[in-house]
Amino acid sequence: MNNIRRAPRGDATAITKEHKKVLAATLIGTSIEWYDYFIYAQAAGLVLGPMFFGPFAKSNPSLSQIISFATIGIAFLFRPLGAVVGGYLGDRYGRKVSLILTLVLMGASTALIGLLPTYAQAGIWAPVMLILLRVLQGFSAGGEWGGAALMAVEHAPVNKRSFFGSFPQIGTPIGMIVATLVLLLFTGVLTNEQFLDWGWRLPFLFSILLIVVGLVIRRSVEESPVFKEMQLRRKQSSAPLSYLMRHHSREVVLAALIFMANNAAGYLLIAFFISYGQKSLHLPAMTMLTVCTLSAVGWLVFTMLGGWLGDRLGRVRTFQVGYVLLAVWAVPMWWLIDTGNPLLFFVAAVVMAAALGLSYGPQAALYAEMFPANVRYSGVSIGYALGSILGGAFAASIAQWIISTYGQSYLIGVYIGALSVISLVAVSIARPAVGGDLNAAPETDRHGTGTPPLGARRGT
Repeated sequence: MNNIRRAPRGDATAITKEHKKVLAATLIGTSIEWYDYFIYAQAAGLVLGPMFFGPFAKSNPSLSQIISFATIGIAFLFRPLGAVVGGYLGDRYGRKVSLILTLVLMGASTALIGLLPTYAQAGIWAPVMLILLRVLQGFSAGGEWGGAALMAVEHAPVNKRSFFGSFPQIGTPIGMIVATLVLLLFTGVLTNEQFLDWGWRLPFLFSILLIVVGLVIRRSVEESPVFKEMQLRRKQSSAPLSYLMRHHSREVVLAALIFMANNAAGYLLIAFFISYGQKSLHLPAMTMLTVCTLSAVGWLVFTMLGGWLGDRLGRVRTFQVGYVLLAVWAVPMWWLIDTGNPLLFFVAAVVMAAALGLSYGPQAALYAEMFPANVRYSGVSIGYALGSILGGAFAASIAQWIISTYGQSYLIGVYIGALSVISLVAVSIARPAVGGDLNAAPETDRHGTGTPPLGARRGT
């Protein structure tokens, strides 16, 4: 009696014009959000250390780089807060409202980074302001992903949930590709002195244009049908966070552990590989940016494949394939990377990107199916945010520390491999909420009784 009835429909598998608008909005919106997020991560590997942590850069360049990477991690610590606020707004007032607010906040904080004075100009206030704006980026990212994922999955035909959910997911590699291409453009047309003097600011300021485009597209999309039905039936929770933690803490913990390894390995590709190739292997910055751009294209392709397979093999099975590949490849890839050959570096990175895509494409659908509708935004957002803290928050800093301390890159692979095993176990024991479908073929649950609506809630 607590189930939310699906609205009458014709062909349950048809992709409508509204579906296409939703897919475009979630794809473009998340691409812009992650461009903003990743332009910082890549700049941290290239220029932010000496620009904002001047004294450390002079006395201890390795420590300066570790601190620069650590500022990436600081933002992750505020993702749960953004997830709580974004989840509350999304569960209370709708997915669309939360998505628009997070997009504006992310764009504003990114553009302001491009206007900051450096340490040489403002002293200690420069890194303080940089960290504050990075905190705002993390807060925004915490509230963004859950809304985009649910807008896609909750609009999806029942047999295409995983495929629809892969569209906000590919916003991550697209954001990385755009960020890397923008850096490639400016490092290519400017001299090194010009880029270090003022050119590094331009990729951050470019965010203003992207935000305008994203807002226009997101404002045109209808609210999630599941949320509309909840409004009509007055089924909104008055305190979704407290209800979530009382009744669904197991799912939150599992969601965090499921994402941990993917996020850690992803931030090696996003932030650490460029710095490692340039500073440890002495490869040109242009070469490393090109390698990481092409690897991100592979990540995009395998994320779409992961979403497609999630509707055929099942969400959990697709994740398992990805995590087994990541665990097996985590150490051997360093043997190729450390040759210093750009082609072999690319092979190492693109195989890792394949594992990332297979364990990323089905994530939105898997998470949505783990939580009932009344706390779904909060659940997926907080689980995602906590997973990013356990995984990617300090992955680049840990990797840099391992290299600086032990000088053995394969130990980074051991670290990633261990996380992969933990995430593999977590996804293997995940269970669906009522209406969920983690492993079953489309339209049929694991008991063969038929898949209830995604909007269904647990009975009481």
